[in-house]
Amino acid sequence: MCNGENHRQVPSLELSRLKIISALGRGAKGVVFLAQTNDDQSSNGNDFFALKAISRASIEKKNGTNSDSDGSEYRRICFEQEVLSCFEHPLLPKLRGVISTDQIVGYAIDYCPGRDLHSLRKKQTEKMFSDDVIRFYAAELVLALEYLHGLGIVYRDLKPENVMVQESGHLMLVDFDLSTKLSAKSPQIVSITKSTPKSEQLKKSKSVKKITNRFFSPMFFCNSGITPDDSISRPELRVDSSGSESDSVEKTNSFVGTEEYVAPEIISGHGHDFAVDWWCLGVVLYEMLYGATPFKGSNRKETFYRVLTKTPELVGEPTPLRDLIGKLLEKDPNQRISLEGIKGHDFFRGVDWESIVEITRPPYIPVGPEEEEFKGENGITDVEAFVNGVFKIGKDDCNSNGKESESKRIEQEKMEKKMSNGGVWVEGLDQPSETDNFVVF
Repeated sequence: MCNGENHRQVPSLELSRLKIISALGRGAKGVVFLAQTNDDQSSNGNDFFALKAISRASIEKKNGTNSDSDGSEYRRICFEQEVLSCFEHPLLPKLRGVISTDQIVGYAIDYCPGRDLHSLRKKQTEKMFSDDVIRFYAAELVLALEYLHGLGIVYRDLKPENVMVQESGHLMLVDFDLSTKLSAKSPQIVSITKSTPKSEQLKKSKSVKKITNRFFSPMFFCNSGITPDDSISRPELRVDSSGSESDSVEKTNSFVGTEEYVAPEIISGHGHDFAVDWWCLGVVLYEMLYGATPFKGSNRKETFYRVLTKTPELVGEPTPLRDLIGKLLEKDPNQRISLEGIKGHDFFRGVDWESIVEITRPPYIPVGPEEEEFKGENGITDVEAFVNGVFKIGKDDCNSNGKESESKRIEQEKMEKKMSNGGVWVEGLDQPSETDNFVVF
């Protein structure tokens, strides 16, 4: 999947040498904890990180429910860890370590204290973002997806809950257990973190800083990897090479995703490729603009029907953002706007794509969290028992009529209130703007 240069040696973590401070959230397969090294096990010292712990019993139970299962749940976990170990990109997490005991498996990634785009949007007065803020976050999502597609990875689960905002104010995509590998969209991957000479980076950084100082005040925002359990997936990662929209890449027929964000071609089962991620981007941008997803029905069946048949309601006067959303939510993947069309769209006019990740003052910056915020917590002494207990409770809470994801979201929001950090919006970006002119890049 990744070449020798990109693939890093990842240390094994010992549970007994970690301080588990609190649970940040739970997901389809695991619980995410705020953790800290309590010795010299990490070269980064006693810094915070997000530890995703997955119950072996729950994995084996899922595998056992499929008569033709051959350990696909474990393969997903291994695939996700391999993917994480390949990343060399400022908008994607770094794998900090892996953990394996008789009862749990998991891994550690960078901790981002500012929560996710879903929780951030919910904190807004009207539960939506201005066009200017959307432009910044959308541009970073495009860059992250471009990098993934260059590696041949289809993300397949883009949603606000999986988009964290780092301490620097820039985004971070997390949760790759629904991703899959196809043939690469481009033959060459250039790591933006390594490709530019330091002298050029310094020169560009000064230039960008001069530009950004006119638009932002100095603050930062980020989040940790929490996976809400509203994903629908079948344990299958096999690839069906049946052509693609350009007849140059493979397609897969796996039925995965989150129901409000899933692309029409996944529902229809005709095979899908990288274009599904651009559909998901359209849904995310719609939600950021209107405060709700465009196709949600009263149940999963109705939601899927709307995805397949309904035209998104882009209420309001025509704008470049609404036009882009409409092109992203094109039901025919062959007609859907592609990467080149997206980056060249009027909504991104004036954007310097090479300088986005160097912006020093993104629109929102979190305050904290500081270690003092967690001193009220007693800590978690038995992670294995905690994870197994959570999934037993989660199982009892589930039902078969589509209400599971809503209950999980409510549960996560309760956790978010408990872990809320505050944060500060840059002046002028917390309310809808009168202009689409966001030439901060």
